[in-house]
Amino acid sequence: MAGRSSGPRGGRWSVPATLTAFKAFKAFAAVGGLTLAAGLAAPAWAQGRFDARAPVVAASEAAAPPELHVAARNDHAATVMKLLLAGTDPNVRDAQRNTALHVAIREESGKAVEALLKSPGTDVNAINQAGETPLMLAAIKGNLDIARELVKRGALVNEPGWSALHYAAAGPNEHLVRWLVGQGADIDARSPNGTTPLMMAAGYGGLSGAEILIAAGADVTLRNDHQLSAADFARRAGQDEMADKLDKLARARPKAAVTSAP
Repeated sequence: MAGRSSGPRGGRWSVPATLTAFKAFKAFAAVGGLTLAAGLAAPAWAQGRFDARAPVVAASEAAAPPELHVAARNDHAATVMKLLLAGTDPNVRDAQRNTALHVAIREESGKAVEALLKSPGTDVNAINQAGETPLMLAAIKGNLDIARELVKRGALVNEPGWSALHYAAAGPNEHLVRWLVGQGADIDARSPNGTTPLMMAAGYGGLSGAEILIAAGADVTLRNDHQLSAADFARRAGQDEMADKLDKLARARPKAAVTSAP
């Protein structure tokens, strides 16, 4: 698989490899969420949650993102503040319905993120065209500091469908997985195709993240719409030891407890 030669070092992926794996999983799932790609329609669960009043760059200007987004991408905090003080809407959207906060987090522009969060009008729960919130992007980047600030500002830990915990579980920072669990994240959250955070950790994230979820009581018997369990995800990723452990844990549970996605 792209971005991975002899397996994740120390049981984890690099961020570029994780993003590549996400794209592969998106194509496999074919049921929305975790797109991390532009130009796709939002999954059904996210439709209706967009703010129709949020200004969006015109189609003819699609190649030229809003000035605020450019400043955020380049981590020009002073320009971000200047634009906000001049009256620029902090939630202006680009053609993929990203806000400047989405862009700053995605590009790891820490100073721009700080400047945007100082604006009381910044929507920390804005959803882009791919159905992603700023917290989800912080989670896949493994940025615990930004995740904490977002939650302080009111970011929702639990979302319908794909959640921040799914993203963190597939990301590079097991501490973020543990923190989200401590914040009340739904440990067995089901994506639109029934995938759980444990499945993502076993197949795409760090094995330490999977261990954290197991210790926290994640249901190892769950299967997604493709009838794949967390053990199957681990086995497909070449993590045979983890797959065997998950199989053993699943066998130890009462047979009636084994459930598929609703």
